[in-house]
Amino acid sequence: MKDFFKFMFASMLGTLIMSVILFFIFMGIVASFATMMEKEETKIADNTLLHIELNTPVNDRAPKEPFSDFDFATMETRTTLGLNDILKNLDKAARDPKIKGIYLDLTSLSAGMATIEEIRDAIVKFKQSGKFVFAYSETYSQGAYYLASTADKIYLNPEGMIDFRGISAELMFFKGTIEKLDAEMQIIRHGKYKSAVEPFMLDKMSDENREQMMALIDGIWNTMLGGISESRGISTSELNNIADGLLIKTPEDAVKLKFIDGLKYKDEILTELKEKLGVEKDDDIKTVSLAKYTMAADPNPTKPDRKNKIAVVYALGEIGSGEGSDESIGSERISKAIRKARTDDKVKAIVLRVNSPGGSALASDAILREVKLAVKEKPVVVSMGDVAASGGYYISCAASKIFADRSTITGSIGVLGIIPNLEKTMKEKLGITFDYAMSNENANFMSINRPLTPYQREVIQGYIEDVYSTFVSHVSKGRNMTSDKVDAIGQGRVWIGSDAKGINLIDEFGGLTEAIEAAKELANLTTYSIKDLPEQEDPFEKILNDIFGNASIDHRLKSELGDNYRLYQYLKFWKEATGVQARMPFDVNVR
Repeated sequence: MKDFFKFMFASMLGTLIMSVILFFIFMGIVASFATMMEKEETKIADNTLLHIELNTPVNDRAPKEPFSDFDFATMETRTTLGLNDILKNLDKAARDPKIKGIYLDLTSLSAGMATIEEIRDAIVKFKQSGKFVFAYSETYSQGAYYLASTADKIYLNPEGMIDFRGISAELMFFKGTIEKLDAEMQIIRHGKYKSAVEPFMLDKMSDENREQMMALIDGIWNTMLGGISESRGISTSELNNIADGLLIKTPEDAVKLKFIDGLKYKDEILTELKEKLGVEKDDDIKTVSLAKYTMAADPNPTKPDRKNKIAVVYALGEIGSGEGSDESIGSERISKAIRKARTDDKVKAIVLRVNSPGGSALASDAILREVKLAVKEKPVVVSMGDVAASGGYYISCAASKIFADRSTITGSIGVLGIIPNLEKTMKEKLGITFDYAMSNENANFMSINRPLTPYQREVIQGYIEDVYSTFVSHVSKGRNMTSDKVDAIGQGRVWIGSDAKGINLIDEFGGLTEAIEAAKELANLTTYSIKDLPEQEDPFEKILNDIFGNASIDHRLKSELGDNYRLYQYLKFWKEATGVQARMPFDVNVR
């Protein structure tokens, strides 16, 4: 017995000592991250080149999550910049006498077309300062070339390639999978274009869905062609001929067709840049990355006007109830952010940045309520990102003014509901059957293990019709349109930004910068400061939450799954979706 207690206490002591050691190791790791994350001011030397590599996903706002950009294999951190940071940097660089030009080092871009359009417009504005822009890559994706086409000189590696073939939208359908499982998706919707449910009921696009998808594709493609044509002096008809025939087969073809200005290796590009900057042959070019330039001082600093603020509220991702996160719209979190901006006397205007395919109709309505209350007290300007459709449009429609890019996907005024019926799946595949003891006739309403009765389906259809009617009413009042007009452009149809202005879904073309400027004018401000909302979680609190079991694996899955992450996200949404949904077709992969 003595030996038992001796070993037991020795074991407890060892566990305690090990816990203390692990605690100090943990504190060392936290201290290391603190050191890594310290932001020291970047000093910019004279005659510096702004080096832009957009090789990480471009979100509207960069995350503060400490591990989101950390590569555990290399123990290195890659800084992810938000679109807001990129736009600020380009504006600052245009005014910075020490920045002489931009070197675009591009291969591919992990960003939506509207996001690329906003960055492209910002580079065009940068060039108005009289500074130069050079672009170089070993290969150009279509999005990368669209951005690079703003450059004064575009170069390609002599063994490189340019992808120029037109764009397509790839939609996935699960009807065959559902049939193999002997399952059934019971679908109730309003709107012949409300195609978010089609993957569960068809094996290809309906005629209505194909009509709207072609309008989207043509709208995005024509925006790209217009920009390239203007920059490179190639007619849009010729650009279409080049894409149709896949005529850029070799690097020499790209030169011949005026897509690029020459074929050069990296050392030759550096030599030309040295000549452009007046740098001696044996000296190095002074460069600064976008990430480091974020920490550089503004060359023309103005004292922040703390008494006059414009609150920028970021509403990004699918819409649902609860808190949400930086990548999903929780009705509680976003409503609280709008309410905070509305009740803050120092906030004179609100910009609601919406990048969402929609989601819960109930959660969307809760957010819209706060938007309506805010509009009564101060200007609210919506800035639409890559997509602001269905629930994303629902929360936008009451704003004082709506801005969207020409490539923004919006509209989709319609609602739907999906109730799985797994009765045959459970019986035929697993041999499981169900029986019920019920206090009332419909006590098992919306059980996934039995089919809906005709009456129950009628009840759900009533829910759908009520929500659609409410949706139309909100848009009618917010956009000053008749209900019949809203219904005519509604029916679940999605619209491209370039068409949305003509049907009064939006007011102006423009991105986040233009929306902020409009908010400033509506609030009659001459000076202001920006307040970003919702406030992001403190990074060290995030570390503690990650360690003690609240970590999100989404960023890890993004890294592992790549393009297939969209399938995981699509299925995850429908697994967790509850109630009537106001959302567009989620899984549209434009490339």
